[in-house]
Amino acid sequence: MILLSLFLAFFRIGVFSFGGGLAMLPLIFQTVQDFGYMSAEEFSNLVALSQITPGPVAVNAATFIGFSFAGLGGALCATFGVALPSFLLIITVIKFLDKFNNNKSIDAAFKGIRPATVGLIASAALFVGQTALIKSEASEASTSVDAEAVTNAANITSALSDVLGSLDVIPCLIFVASFVLISKFKLSPVKIILLTAVVGAVFCN
Repeated sequence: MILLSLFLAFFRIGVFSFGGGLAMLPLIFQTVQDFGYMSAEEFSNLVALSQITPGPVAVNAATFIGFSFAGLGGALCATFGVALPSFLLIITVIKFLDKFNNNKSIDAAFKGIRPATVGLIASAALFVGQTALIKSEASEASTSVDAEAVTNAANITSALSDVLGSLDVIPCLIFVASFVLISKFKLSPVKIILLTAVVGAVFCN
């Protein structure tokens, strides 16, 4: 039963997710909670593994999650489920490509989907950023600021101090250094992953 549930759950993710694997992450995390508890930190580690292993992020994540809940059979069902909709959609698009090529309705639909995709990716980035850059004990507590409390400069300063104090220094430095290396110096992502893995092993124990 769990194998069928995994297949149907990830098939649904494959059908209704646009924008690639990163855009699927919020929906994947919600799905994970339906099958059993997985903390945000554990899911963040799963995302990191999905990024550094060969293959699409969503497929890798589905494989890891399926295996963790139902072994090899679960991995196969989840992977097949998330990949099947894309396969069927591409076959359909190829068959009717000429008809869709200059269709104004299709173009308009994609204009609506694109900003939603950006929002989904941004949501995934915020989710992973919270688990990666904020101390675990601080992420469990609420870090939101009550609007009524922020009424003067002293309260604003105190709120900012609390937020800054919850940041994990080494991961934040790794984040900034990685951003600079890839945006300014165009360093290979593979080299950045290997370098930051060494830095994390040395300084984040």
